[in-house]
Parts: sequence; structure tokens; C-alpha cells
Amino acid sequence: MKQTAKLFLVALVAGALTLGGYKYFVEPNTTVAYTTQDEASFIPTNYSSNITAAIDTDFTDAAEKTVNAVVHVKNTTISRQPSNIMEYFYGGGQARPMVGSGSGVIISPDGYIVTNNHVIENASQLQVTLNDNRTYNAELIGTDPKTDIALIKLDSNEEFPFVPFGDSNNVKIGEWVLAVGNPFNLTSTVTAGIVSAKARDLNEFDGNPQSFIQTDAAVNRGNSGGALVNTRGELIGINTAITSETGSYVGYSFAVPSNNARKVVEDIMEFGGVQRGILGISTLPTKLAQKQGIDITQGVYVAAIEKGSGADKGGLKEGDIIKQIDGYEIAKFSDLVGYLGSKRPNDVVDVTVDRKGTRKTVPVTLIKLETFTIEDTGLEVRNANKAQLDAYGVDNGVVVSNAATKDMLPLKGAVIVRVNDKNVTNIDDVREIMKSNGFGDPVKLTFVDRNGQLNSYIFR
Repeated sequence: MKQTAKLFLVALVAGALTLGGYKYFVEPNTTVAYTTQDEASFIPTNYSSNITAAIDTDFTDAAEKTVNAVVHVKNTTISRQPSNIMEYFYGGGQARPMVGSGSGVIISPDGYIVTNNHVIENASQLQVTLNDNRTYNAELIGTDPKTDIALIKLDSNEEFPFVPFGDSNNVKIGEWVLAVGNPFNLTSTVTAGIVSAKARDLNEFDGNPQSFIQTDAAVNRGNSGGALVNTRGELIGINTAITSETGSYVGYSFAVPSNNARKVVEDIMEFGGVQRGILGISTLPTKLAQKQGIDITQGVYVAAIEKGSGADKGGLKEGDIIKQIDGYEIAKFSDLVGYLGSKRPNDVVDVTVDRKGTRKTVPVTLIKLETFTIEDTGLEVRNANKAQLDAYGVDNGVVVSNAATKDMLPLKGAVIVRVNDKNVTNIDDVREIMKSNGFGDPVKLTFVDRNGQLNSYIFR
């Protein structure tokens, strides 16, 4: 009995010590742990609500507004296959129809459709099939290969569903978008994704810079010319390209911004061709500028000012770094290309530059870019103004604005005064001379280089 009492007493004391120790040492820590748990649980709750918001994003309204305005475009071209050596060199052969296809977007109730130039290129016949399987013939209104945009029109007096243009300048990275098109010759197909980048240039070094909206919405063959829309059902881009080693979708697709496509379409309808406005500057790639010791990480470095241009008259200086245009941030050259692609000659833009550490904003009137590519030379020429001619000490000529090959790049900026020994004063003169040039005939260019030297090149 005494032994039992002792054991009971020991257990009682041990229990008291345990309870006291718990109260003294453990309970405060438990309170801290509990508070930490509350804070930790707050983070996943927020995260969870974001997921719910994303899941609750309703794509059905945008899809319903779009699918019936996105069409299937069938392009029939005639190809002649030579059957002997004479036909190979001099033309001829059996005519064979070849059929290609893509997508298009109806942008007005009277049946105007915007699509890609590569979808309808060289078409002898265009057929358009709507989402309800009605088929119409279509007429080619105009194209712009540089932006890969084309305008066609349905041969009908009916009213059609259409997609309204949105403002692609307001598109944000991470924004939900829908890609609507006709991949694999299906009726309108909708895929969803987000905007993963803006002002993406796929042709950085080929003389034709672009400014695409990049998205991870699934885009496959046949989607070209289709719609990229926001969740309000507004057209913010024309799906144009994918990047893939297999030719199939692997996660990135690219769309011409709607502001640029809309401007091209309006120019075609009003002028019959695209009116391009430029600042009148030459730029230096950021990496090359850095190698030359120029302190630049973002922006566009102004390497030279075209005499008599809007940039010259507006007060831009060599060495300026363009940071904004009309308040829009310019981080790289494709940002500049994308924004100016929605503008016209004689538009005035406010250009904000960093000039030796000081911010300065100057108004610049855009000048018209008119170019002509001289076949077999890879040289693109444009009209020269008086200030440029005076700078080179000549009375006539056209300026080499671009070169398709690296070995011709040294000619960029030179003034061509004669083509095939005939004086030229503008690109129309060059165009007419080249029209009279026979197939395989050499092309002789006489030009003045930056050092004032007169030289001639013969291209065979």
C-alpha cells in the first residue's frame, strides 16, 4: 500500500512538472507557430483566389463573337511544269492547279477580309468558306508583303458577322487571348493562351524588321491569317507565324498587331498601297553600340540623321537615345518599328530622348518612305531630298536605303546617279529603266559613295 502511494505521489509530481514545463516553455512557442501558420495560410489563400479568377475568366462570349467571322481561305494558283529543256529556259509547260489554304478575318459587314499575304500570294482564284459552310468567291483588293497583310472581299451583297478592331498598343504581357482559325481545314477552331511577349522581331538581320505579338495559344498550319482576340472579342492581331523545327506548334506563335494591320488595310482602301511614315534616322543595334562604348541598355541609339528629314527639322541629334514615342516606352528597335508601323507620313509624333543624361521631348513630322528594290542587285532605293543630294555634291539620284546581302551593305547610304548609264532623279525612273531590262541582262549602277567617289558596279 505504501509502495502504491509512493508511485502515485511520484506520478502526481511528474504530471505537475510536465504541465508546468509545457505552460512555461512550450505554450508561447505554440502561439508563435500558430501566428506563423496564419501568415502562411494567407499566402496560399491569395494564390488560390488568383487561380479561381483565372479559371472563372469566361472565354465563351469572345469565342461566340469571333468564330463566325473567321473564315477558311482557299487559294488556287496555276503552276507550269516544264517537260523539256527548252520550256525550262524559255517558259511554257503544262499548267497545273495548286491549292493552298489559310484563314481570314471578316472586318466589316460588307465582307472585307484581312488575311496574310502568303495565304493568297499568286492566287488565280480565291474561295472563302464561312463557319456555317457557305462558300463565296473573293476578290483580291491589295497586299503588303512587308507586313504580310492582304485585303480581300467577298463577292456578295449580304451582311456578314465581323470582328471589331481593338487597340494592340494596350495589350499587356500575361493577358488572356484567343487564337481563332482554320487549322487542318477544319471549321473555326478556338485555342486560348496568354500574351507572352510584345514587339518580337523574327527578322532582326534581314532588313525587314517586324514587331509581332507573341502568344502561347496553340497555332498550327492553316491558322495563318486568323484572328488573335482579347476576352472582349476585339481583334488585337492577325496570326502569321510559328517557330518550330517540325512545322507544328511547339509553344510560340506570332501575330501582326491589329493597329499595324488596320493601318495597312486602310491605306490599301484609300491609296491603293501602303503609306509608310519614318523619322529619317539611322540606328545602331544596342549590342554594337555597347561594343563602341556607348552606355545603352534600353532604347534606340540614333547613329545618323537624314538631312532635310522630320528628325533633322525637329531637332533630333546624332547620339540621342530614343526612350519614348507619344508616351509609349521604346526599349528596343522593334518597339520603334511597331509603333511607327501604325502611323502615316505627315503625322507628328513626340519623341522623348536621352541626350547625354538629360531627357528631352521633340515633335517630329514623319516623312514618306517610298522604296523600290532593284532586281538582281539586292539593293533597295528611295527618293533623295535636296539636302541629301547637296551633301553628296550631285544634282540627281536615289539613295540606297537597304541591302539584302552583307557584301552590299557598304553601299547603304550611297546615292545612285545612273542606272544602265541613264540619269535617275527618283525611284520611278529606276522602275521604268528596269522594266526595259531583258531577262538575264546585266544591271549597271553608277553611284557616289560617302567619300564623294564616283564608282560603277555591274551586276550580272
